[in-house]
Amino acid sequence: MWLPPAPPPDPLWITATAPTRPALPGFGVLGAGLASGLLAAVLLTDGLGVNVLLWALVGTVAAGLAASAAGRKVRPWTVVWTVTALVLLLVPALVEASWPVVLALLAAAGAGSLALHGGKRWPGVLLGAFGMWPHLIPGLAWGLLSLRNRQYPARARVVAVVKAAAVSLALLVVFGALFASADAAVAELLGDLVPSIDTENLPMQVLLFVVGLLVALAAAHTAAGPRRFDRFPVKPGRERGRLEWAVPLVALNLLFGVFVAVQAVVFVGGYESVMSKPGMIPADYARQGFWQLLIVTLLVLALLALAGRWAPRSTPRDRVMAKTLLALLCGQTLVVVASALYRMQRYVDNFGLTRLRISVATVEIWLGVVLLLVLVGGILASAKWLPRAVVLSAAAATAVFGLISPDAMIAEQNVHRFEQTGRIDVGYLRDLSADAVPALDRLPEDQRACALQKIARDLDDDRLPWYATSLAEARAREILKDRSVPLIGRDACSRAGVRLGDPYYGGDYDY
Repeated sequence: MWLPPAPPPDPLWITATAPTRPALPGFGVLGAGLASGLLAAVLLTDGLGVNVLLWALVGTVAAGLAASAAGRKVRPWTVVWTVTALVLLLVPALVEASWPVVLALLAAAGAGSLALHGGKRWPGVLLGAFGMWPHLIPGLAWGLLSLRNRQYPARARVVAVVKAAAVSLALLVVFGALFASADAAVAELLGDLVPSIDTENLPMQVLLFVVGLLVALAAAHTAAGPRRFDRFPVKPGRERGRLEWAVPLVALNLLFGVFVAVQAVVFVGGYESVMSKPGMIPADYARQGFWQLLIVTLLVLALLALAGRWAPRSTPRDRVMAKTLLALLCGQTLVVVASALYRMQRYVDNFGLTRLRISVATVEIWLGVVLLLVLVGGILASAKWLPRAVVLSAAAATAVFGLISPDAMIAEQNVHRFEQTGRIDVGYLRDLSADAVPALDRLPEDQRACALQKIARDLDDDRLPWYATSLAEARAREILKDRSVPLIGRDACSRAGVRLGDPYYGGDYDY
């Protein structure tokens, strides 16, 4: 008799990281999940603010109850990741600009997922940051199965009442609609009896309820039985011979040494003396140099990751040689980071700060922090903390970037530059968010009116409740209430020299 072939076995990484099957959730977890859905439907419809933090706290309660029921203990890194996620969720409550808010929300989701999973090795911290999302559907099925299998007093009577109510409601709606369409008097009577419900936001509220419920149950399901990504099998890299590994690294260190020596000469001799040479354009020198040095930093980090797998480590002499060469490369790369940031600072002083410039400068600073962590980890005998420290530094950099309000910094730097030099690109500053209002309020009247016109119009259109309003927006409203600006009109912009409708206006902001 023919039998179908047996299914292939699961891959090793699935069996090695398989989670324990969690017990069915209690009423506390289910109640917290339901509260998360209701809170999302009520608070998140209008926008983002402190409501995101309030909603996340309810989901945290659901995850905590599920973890406690599963016997999991609170560890120090669990607290660290949880606090990091909650701090990141403060960004929507304080900052109005959408781009740092989106980054903060994504980083908060990753930190929250790590709090649920744990993890020490690179597979654990990298995969654990995304590990909660496969639990969305299993978490919902987990909750529904608990309701189905749970025994509670008068269960049969409650189920019968719910079914009768649902059938009665369906019949009343169908036949009531038919009678109302057949007779105007009946339609008027039914219209007076049925309460009026605002259905404008109902589809969005239903969607947010489902999302809130799914996320809370997914967090609880993950906390009760997380996948153990730390057990992900990773084969050690094959050691290379000392000659084939060390010679390229020595040559690269020598090249970096030449670059560091040139930077030292430039620093001692003065930036202006180098720029005085024929054919040397300060803008091109600073801008192009920054991008090249940023790529150099990224390539060095990739090289360090490969060296960790291929470097010879069989004998103490091999380990000392590998640590020495890599530490020297890290130290010289830190000089590259400093040179790149110095060039960016010179460029910003001449042409102003933009969103792209502050973003890439922040990335360069974070890469410098990663290099420092790698350098310290290479010096110490054990660096088991390094994967978590690197990921935590990324989350912390995202939190700081959001909390300092980059749009406010951009406006402040450009207004200060205007006060010193008289040069400003109001056309670019018009597109900033309400975070920039305090700084732009210091401009002369024509530049101020032109810069704040779009922001004032956006704030005039949006009247959001307190929980969906950021602190920056509330502060901007107060400033514009004391000194209003025209919502429409081109006169102020014309007097300020801004050509509205020209997307390429403002030559200072070419990247």
